[in-house]
Amino acid sequence: MEEVELLNSELHATLRMRPANEGRDPFVRIVVGEFAAAAAACPLLFSKHAETGAFYAGALMGFKRGECLIDSPDGRPAFRPLEADREGFFALGESIAFDPGHDRFAGREGESLFDAQGAPTASLKAVQNALGRLMAGAADTDAFIAEMLAHRLIEPIDISLNFDDGERLRLDGLYTISLDALGDLDDATVLKLFRAGHMQSAYAMIGSLRHIALMARRRNERLAVPA
Repeated sequence: MEEVELLNSELHATLRMRPANEGRDPFVRIVVGEFAAAAAACPLLFSKHAETGAFYAGALMGFKRGECLIDSPDGRPAFRPLEADREGFFALGESIAFDPGHDRFAGREGESLFDAQGAPTASLKAVQNALGRLMAGAADTDAFIAEMLAHRLIEPIDISLNFDDGERLRLDGLYTISLDALGDLDDATVLKLFRAGHMQSAYAMIGSLRHIALMARRRNERLAVPA
């Protein structure tokens, strides 16, 4: 983990944070509580942790680093993951820590974390909320993934894209839910998964795959606009 410090209203009274860099990594970890909102805007997929090999769920917001292809008409991302709000911050027990070397805290620009009385500002409360929801959702997400693995519902997905400028992109290491395998489940298993909320999450992931083609089209449209 990064070198972190516990956040303290006295020691860090003047600390400011810049907006999160949402386009830095196009594949962002999410929890099942975010599935409904995320599935309306972008593809939901699985990947594996590089260190442990364990599966985690994520939202694909672009095809390359620094790229966001899910902008709404007003220019803002159509989905904002909790990870964006908590970027640079970590939960350590009941406390919040931050990485002082993170570029979100570089310089004197940005929003204050504490007001004149030392109370959390709205910006810090958003971080607290994001960390709380991520921690609360971790167990539910792990349970969902465990059930998908137990019933052999997770399969690799081939995402190979050709763009109008001649560039070809292949996204490796991503997985989805097998619609065929889901349809082969017996009634008792389907009922069990439905009551646990896992069927809803599985179908949200499957339905979200339609956004891959929409994002590719949006990328081509941007390529056609003169720089």
